[in-house]
This record gives sequence, structure tokens and C-alpha cells, in this order.
Amino acid sequence: MLLTVSAATLFGVILAVMLRMRAVSVGGALVAALFGFYLAATGIAPAVNDALATLFRSLPLH
Repeated sequence: MLLTVSAATLFGVILAVMLRMRAVSVGGALVAALFGFYLAATGIAPAVNDALATLFRSLPLH
């Protein structure tokens, strides 16, 4: 649960920065958000969560 909230916050901040820097349009951000929302409702969601959890656990946090 904590990883999900942290990942959502991280990706939200990245998306906000991209919008601020005009690296992505508002329409593109909306499509990205909707894709993530609908991806979470599919059968692949546990595999994506496991992959992200493994990635974050492998990062050295000093």
C-alpha cells in the first residue's frame, strides 16, 4: 500500500513538472493518467506492481 501511494505521488510530481515545462500537453497528460487508471483495472496490474516494487527495492537509498 505504501509503495503504491509513493509511486503514485512520484509519478504525479513528474507529470506536474512535465506539464510545467511544457514537455507534455494537457491532452497528453490526460491520456497518460487515463491509461494508468485503466491499466490498474486489468489483470496485468499485479505484475506491474511487482516489477515496480522490485525496481524500488533494488535502488540504493543512502
